[in-house]
Amino acid sequence: MYSDQDFEQLSAERPTSTGKSPEQVLHEVFGYESFRPLQGEIIHEVASGGNALVLMPTGGGKSLCYQVPALVRLGTAIIISPLIALMQDQVAALRELGVRAAFLNSSMDFEQARATEYALTTGELDLLYCAPERLIQPRTLELLHDASISLFAIDEAHCVSQWGHDFRSDYLQLAVLANEFPAIPRIALTATADERTRKEIAERLSLTEARHFISGFDRPNIQYRIAPKTNANKQLLDFVKAEHESDCGIVYCLSRNKVDATAKMLSQKGYTALPYHAGLPAKDRAHNQERFLHEDGVIIVATIAFGMGIDKPDVRFVAHLDLPKSLEAYYQETGRAGRDGKPSTAWMVYGLQDVIKLRQMLEGSQGNDHFKRVERQKLDAMLGLCEVTKCRRQVLLNYFGDQLETPCGNCDTCLNPPETWDGTVAVQKALSCVYRTGQRFGVTYLIDVLRGSDNARIQQTGHHQVSTYGIGTELTANEWKSVFRQLVANGYLRADPEGYGALQLTDECRPLLKGKNKVELRKDPVVKKSAGRSSGAKSGSAVKDQVTDHVGWEALRACRKELAEKQGVPPYVIFHDTTLFDMLERKPQTLDELASVSGVGAAKLEKYGEIFLAAIAELEPA
Repeated sequence: MYSDQDFEQLSAERPTSTGKSPEQVLHEVFGYESFRPLQGEIIHEVASGGNALVLMPTGGGKSLCYQVPALVRLGTAIIISPLIALMQDQVAALRELGVRAAFLNSSMDFEQARATEYALTTGELDLLYCAPERLIQPRTLELLHDASISLFAIDEAHCVSQWGHDFRSDYLQLAVLANEFPAIPRIALTATADERTRKEIAERLSLTEARHFISGFDRPNIQYRIAPKTNANKQLLDFVKAEHESDCGIVYCLSRNKVDATAKMLSQKGYTALPYHAGLPAKDRAHNQERFLHEDGVIIVATIAFGMGIDKPDVRFVAHLDLPKSLEAYYQETGRAGRDGKPSTAWMVYGLQDVIKLRQMLEGSQGNDHFKRVERQKLDAMLGLCEVTKCRRQVLLNYFGDQLETPCGNCDTCLNPPETWDGTVAVQKALSCVYRTGQRFGVTYLIDVLRGSDNARIQQTGHHQVSTYGIGTELTANEWKSVFRQLVANGYLRADPEGYGALQLTDECRPLLKGKNKVELRKDPVVKKSAGRSSGAKSGSAVKDQVTDHVGWEALRACRKELAEKQGVPPYVIFHDTTLFDMLERKPQTLDELASVSGVGAAKLEKYGEIFLAAIAELEPA
């Protein structure tokens, strides 16, 4: 094993680093004139044999923090990376620079692996990328002991943390490096880690005594925007068409089915949109990722399985159609936009059902009480960002311990400050209604009670006689949805942990019920619906892809089919799919309300109005 003095003495034997300082390597190999903030300090620390824990935002230049020292120090740098695609991309880029780089992973056949191992042991490599599961194998460790190693770099180090958003069990065993190779410097790097996660990374990787370098988390070129979810597909289409018509982007969805449906919808609208999730064959995933990385204007629609280590610089937008579980996940995913420093957008829509679904998933998880408490705190912080009325960037950066003294001027709350209103009375009505109806119903039913709906279900339950029946007519159904969403987001209501969508009171709501606290609520922006035939100019399949209430959708389709069969006409002659979708979204309760639905004219209102009102009244509450 060589000491630092040995490295200095023998460095002249190595053509790529003879007498070269980090600054010379940066200029001659990578073509840059100077280091970015903190890069120089980190690189000199590791090049001189020190250990380091590095937190640097996506696009901040983390790779150079180990690539430059690898070319200054004697031996081969071992880079632990979790994704095959990332290794291959980085190795290809380094080889283009004349750097002797290779990787060891499961994509290689026996002969390729043997050749790479031989190059390692004979000192023919500057950098070797290796997956964590391969590195911890006894055979690999034996090979490393037989080689001259310059440093270990652990990329995506947050994967070691069980509190992180991307935990991988193989990373836990990387503590072996400190025990097996104590004299070799180690650098751990991540773009995303709060204080708790940073502490765990340091402990698990034996870096508590190492220097910690924490760069600013701000990405000023990214504009953060979050809006209430009304019609997610339409909102996404409007956003892409208005601002990113021919741009490359990423759209994140929670489920595989939603990924497939969203990619299909975008493709039908003329965009090059490709799905990516763990349910696709590996060949298809690789093909879609390859197209995304190498073609212009490709939109990838993905679950969170996609993106770690993606080094595409010109991603102009990242859109979320579902709420991430934590600010770490949100920051990591949005950070894939604008790595080239040019203006980019982080756009998200979220609604009450997102909140309910994530809270139910959390409470139904197998974790212990401590785990659930930590996860609740993370989800609460994510919801806090969504509902905040001040600068979003200040809230986001503050979560990671980074301070922004003045509002950023480049987020939606800075550009269009949200209105607030005194919601104290409305909140008391909402909470009382949950209590009076037995804490057994979802938001749609509760709104029906508050607004005095005369549907059969309310009559059957007898809730037309409770004191909260009809006391909320001053607000529209959408305004009440906003009230309930904010109550759930702020922890005053919770979703039934059994998973049925019923809202229940929490202990935190007691002061509100008693009128002790004044409550300021956000006013959701008014979403203007298009009028006339143009609003219905969508294909049937695209409309179907937008549906979230599939039971309600099929009920209205069945009603339409029955009428069509009686009339001897195709179903679309009764009502187009777009009209049924609008009915499902609005859930009209009177003929006047039904008349405002796109595609319902006077004749059809008279002919079918009462029939469809009855069908809508039978729908289960959301």
